[in-house]
Amino acid sequence: MTPIVTETDCPALKLVNRGKVRDIYDLGEHLLIVTSDRISAFDVIMDEGIPQKGYVLTEVSKFWFDQMTDLIPHHLIATEVSDFPAITHQYREQLEGRSMLTKKAKPLPIECIVRGYLSGSGWKEYQQQGSLCGIELPTGLVQSDKLPKTLFTPSTKAELGEHDENITFEQAAELCGREISQQVSDISIAIYERARKLADSKGIIIADTKFEFGLIDDQLIWIDEALTPDSSRFWPKDLYQPGSSQPSFDKQFLRDYLETLDWNKQAPPPKLPQEIVRKTSEKYLEALKRLTV
Repeated sequence: MTPIVTETDCPALKLVNRGKVRDIYDLGEHLLIVTSDRISAFDVIMDEGIPQKGYVLTEVSKFWFDQMTDLIPHHLIATEVSDFPAITHQYREQLEGRSMLTKKAKPLPIECIVRGYLSGSGWKEYQQQGSLCGIELPTGLVQSDKLPKTLFTPSTKAELGEHDENITFEQAAELCGREISQQVSDISIAIYERARKLADSKGIIIADTKFEFGLIDDQLIWIDEALTPDSSRFWPKDLYQPGSSQPSFDKQFLRDYLETLDWNKQAPPPKLPQEIVRKTSEKYLEALKRLTV
């Protein structure tokens, strides 16, 4: 089993960003993206790491990038430390199994969210307004229902500790330009539809997911992570029953536990029992096993 890594310490490398989960180092021509075992919920990073989470996210991303190469280029170059620049090799213990050497791209200023089912913030909005991110939906839908059609619902990118905000396509076009916004809408839905069919054959429903894209010399490229349990809602197909929240292979399990506590969803986070940490780890590993075996 890989050691739990909640924060990397690589003094010889230039750390440029430490996000909720990833530590990003600038290697000059390329980036080194290290996926830690940190986990966040309600935009608060928990104190405890989740065993093998970084490994799972890296392997799942690699799997999906490989599945979509004909649809869009992606940023992944290598995942083996032996294939990284020599300066990184001294940190092999921290990096092995959880790192990606990637191309450098200029990230778009939006998150590209695709929804196939009515869940999360979309369900809350539908209950109040009969819409999802401003898009009118038929009446009579219940929680976790499959949507009449797949929807592209972009959001802003919030700073660490802040919340992303859903925006309309028109607002996305103001931020990115209409042509690029239409391009990312089309490609996001295309990736999701292919992934949904493949996951369905493995017993997983992908309810929704989040993509990030960037530009290299004006060419659109898929960056960040790819259809992981962190960026998606994964539901077991055999237990799917619309009308309530679904059991999941992602951090919804942790969110559901936190909802039972008297916690205001602000830092500092509550201490997680070892049983919750263990079960969360098992759910991530189960998602990887189902997808890739």
